Amino acid sequence: MNVHVPERPCLHASARMAALLVGLLVLGLAPGVAAQAPASPGRVLVLPFTDVRHVGRIYWMSEGAAVLLGEDLARLDQPVVAREDRRRAFEQLQIPLNVELTDATAIRVARLVGATRIIRGTLRLEDGKDSKDGETLVARVRQLHIDTGRMDAPVDLRAPLKDLFSLCARMAQALAPHATISEAALVANHPSLDAFQDYIKGLLAQDPATRVRYLRSAIALAPGLDRARLALWAVYSDQGEDDQALAVVREVSEDSGLRTQARFRAALSLIRLKQYGDAESTLSALSRETPAAAILNDLGIVQLRSTGSGDLKRAAYFFTEATKANPDHADYFFNLGYTYWLQHDAHAAIYWLREAVRRHPADGAAHFVLAVALSASGEQAQAERERALAGQLSSDYADRIRKAAPGMPVVPRGLARIDTVLGGPPDVSGVLSDSRQEDRDATAAFYLERAQRLAGEHDDRAAIADLKRCLFLSPYDADAQLLLGRVYLRLRRTKEAISVLKISLWSEETADAHAALAQAYLQAGNRDGARSEATRALALDPAVDGAQSVLDRLKATAKPSPKRGAARPQP
Repeated sequence: MNVHVPERPCLHASARMAALLVGLLVLGLAPGVAAQAPASPGRVLVLPFTDVRHVGRIYWMSEGAAVLLGEDLARLDQPVVAREDRRRAFEQLQIPLNVELTDATAIRVARLVGATRIIRGTLRLEDGKDSKDGETLVARVRQLHIDTGRMDAPVDLRAPLKDLFSLCARMAQALAPHATISEAALVANHPSLDAFQDYIKGLLAQDPATRVRYLRSAIALAPGLDRARLALWAVYSDQGEDDQALAVVREVSEDSGLRTQARFRAALSLIRLKQYGDAESTLSALSRETPAAAILNDLGIVQLRSTGSGDLKRAAYFFTEATKANPDHADYFFNLGYTYWLQHDAHAAIYWLREAVRRHPADGAAHFVLAVALSASGEQAQAERERALAGQLSSDYADRIRKAAPGMPVVPRGLARIDTVLGGPPDVSGVLSDSRQEDRDATAAFYLERAQRLAGEHDDRAAIADLKRCLFLSPYDADAQLLLGRVYLRLRRTKEAISVLKISLWSEETADAHAALAQAYLQAGNRDGARSEATRALALDPAVDGAQSVLDRLKATAKPSPKRGAARPQP
């Protein structure tokens, strides 16, 4: 799919130079700045291996080899993308976890998680008739540097099936040749093969009961395997079995390297169990050791929920501290604005909710609460715009607005958001400091122009980063939202494409935006939505790109209606 980059009127030469200089200063690329910043090593994404012969009894090794290799590389000081971040990226791109990726899709995943290197490999099981060690596992691994397009020479290794740990350790050493940790030391870091096998099977199983059984077995075989306990906590939490979730993470020892993660998860379970005093004690102790934004945010949640109507002032304090610790996370700003609304401080609520929608323009709840606060402050025109956008972004808020009594609908309780990820990635690629409005406009124009060029070159990750910077400064720039929607559409990030294209249309109705939204709906399988948007696009501009092709595809894939009186097929 081609991304059409709309033309933008040329800036005057002096304005273009000003925009360029402001943009360079914001990015830290002015002369003398870039040279002083040390280059950080690129993150590496290790993808599941491919079992080329599809041997059912070693299916788990595809994921297992990736987990082992990632852990060994991390011990060799390579910055590896965590498996949980990889899983979330697959979900965001709507990719099944157990499919073999094309190189193009693998690059999309890598860009989403901020990786500049991809490691992928194959496994093959040989029968071992000619080997005294029995069956042999043959591996080939390759590394792609996506920033340069260079593919390293493949690494070919083989080992007896029982020596999977040794095989992965040698792979890691081959991929990080300057490391000093020995193969034996890497192998010694892992549990028994049987315990590791059950752990991986527990991660891969679809049925919760099966996952619990495998993870419990792994813990029984290797009592020190605390990552299995964290995985088991996730299963119990997803099923609403918070008592069992709490019990399992409390088994993590005090000297475990996963102790902080375990205590954070214990606090989440305590919040769900409404044991707010214990949750606050746990989070407070954690914050003294690790003043992470997620911990501060969840301390604010405890204040809101603890007693009666909650301690709103203390909640606002913790949410404020969370925004300082991670100024990129939209939910922290939403929580702060929502808390000020609960305190009946409409002006403070408006300020912080606007910061929230800068970081996440498709947040329907934030737009809804912002609309209510604006209405309470007498800013009815802006309130109506925000209310309309909230209705477009969320059917829940559309229903609430439609069913409300005359006047502005009431803000529901319980909207504040828990952060369940300790040390998760930021929402956007950096927050820009305040400046005068003309500087902000010039900088936004700079980012949009550069994003248009990057999108035309198919450098989608860089284009998305610049578009988010542009939209932070100018949240309702219709051109930026349209281009971001088209890039998401090309990456098949369909839900995100639909959200930002709705905002583009809300900001300015254009035939191009309707056509792009029609394509997004078609990609999502919403035939009625695709037809409606394509028809509207053609009504606005009969020559608009993409709309007629959507209608043609809908017509070509329509199911033929059964002829009246035709004989029904026999069973």
